[in-house]
Amino acid sequence: MPINYNLPVFEVIRDPSRCIKCRVCERQCANEVHSYDEENKIMLSDEAKCVDCQRCVTLCPTHALKIRENENRFRRNANWHEATIREIYKQADTAAVLLSSMGNPEPLPVYWDKILLNASQVTNPSIDPLREPMETKVFLGKKSTEIKRDSNGRLITDMDPQLELALPVMFSAMSYGSISYNAHECLARAAAELGTFYNTGEGGLHSDFYKYGPNTIVQVASGRFGVYKAYLEAGAAVEIKMGQGAKPGIGGHLPGAKITDAVSRTRMIPQGTDAISPAPHHDIYSIEDLRQLVCSLKEATGYKKPVIVKVAAVHNIAAIASGVARSGADIIAIDGFRGGTGAAPTRTRDNVGIPIELALASVDARLRDEGIRNNVSLVVGGSIRSSSDIVKAIALGADACYIATSALMALGCHLCRNCQSGRCNWGIATQEPDLVKRLNPDIGYRRLVNLMTAWDHEIKELMGGMGINSVEALKGNRLMLRGVGLNEKELSVLGIKHAGD
Repeated sequence: MPINYNLPVFEVIRDPSRCIKCRVCERQCANEVHSYDEENKIMLSDEAKCVDCQRCVTLCPTHALKIRENENRFRRNANWHEATIREIYKQADTAAVLLSSMGNPEPLPVYWDKILLNASQVTNPSIDPLREPMETKVFLGKKSTEIKRDSNGRLITDMDPQLELALPVMFSAMSYGSISYNAHECLARAAAELGTFYNTGEGGLHSDFYKYGPNTIVQVASGRFGVYKAYLEAGAAVEIKMGQGAKPGIGGHLPGAKITDAVSRTRMIPQGTDAISPAPHHDIYSIEDLRQLVCSLKEATGYKKPVIVKVAAVHNIAAIASGVARSGADIIAIDGFRGGTGAAPTRTRDNVGIPIELALASVDARLRDEGIRNNVSLVVGGSIRSSSDIVKAIALGADACYIATSALMALGCHLCRNCQSGRCNWGIATQEPDLVKRLNPDIGYRRLVNLMTAWDHEIKELMGGMGINSVEALKGNRLMLRGVGLNEKELSVLGIKHAGD
């Protein structure tokens, strides 16, 4: 038997004085960590299989379990970190590309945490959102830059297609296949009740969810899975996915194990086959090519729906966004390097892309300098974790934000980073029927509504504290931001002053 150089990452600690051998942990663990020894009448743990999803800990009726990191460590080395050693051992054993899920976990700067909001005091009094009007409604799409009148002098109010959001938050792209049917149902129902939108991702739209079309953004990615006329017509907007924050510059890959009968029909590919999206769209190699696809999608939908172009935050993002704004797109979605994913090459996830805060600030400034900011709306995503992150993003120039990981956490995700296995213990990133049913859509969608309702209240309170009564008045208002612990270059890119200045 070959040596396993990698010791278990986690330890399963079981308190024998509390354990009643009910075997709930055994039944609930999709990774088969727990088992019962009939002969000795004891519970056993195969710690090498544990991913620290906390399912067993949460459901143990006597609180007899806890999971902790293995205290047995490799020898400390400032250059060769333990994670690096483990990855080398794993690749030497398998010859495989390392895959990881969710966002970049490395200790790189989180600029949201180094930006503070201003507050009103005397000369510009604060606003009480409980007693005074406060507007969080947002319209996404191309805005007119001039007032037009007809021959009788009446205002012409016709506008390009717009998305109307009751609050400046949408659920980001997560495909059916990478997440479960029940998870998609939660997102769709919550979006409909909240008056916002959810994104299908690149996996097409399940036939059961066409009824949520008015609150759906349908995505067209390089693989064109599930894309046909009825699909395009079903959504309120169409998004062209050019890039993704967790894996800029590469395509997507959904393992054949996740391509069930329902997923295969939705994606229009054979059951059990890998769904591989190419890195580029093979009909887009320039802004002119992108413009052609934008125009084709508008033509296919009767010019009634805004077209979004989603790009990853990379070092030349301002120039890219400038080109996209001239392609005819109505909305640009920018995904930062901390964005989550069901599976990405670990090296790409952890080393490619830039923070969304810097990307957003540079794009907003570039579009304003070129006089084309009204040509497009800006939506940003990539680790939007709270209502304060949203307020800061809007003050940096965003019209609205995409959230995904925080939405999945509301559904029960514990960030165990095992999505790529398809064995999600919480019924989210899986297609296995016994696991999918663990996520109750009636409960899940209500938790999403609760989260967004709470964030909406907090957004209003934060704006009120700044003496601002609408998202539109907050947008791009960088005077309301101050940096802490940032150098001059960072402050310059963000376009904000240091605290105390």
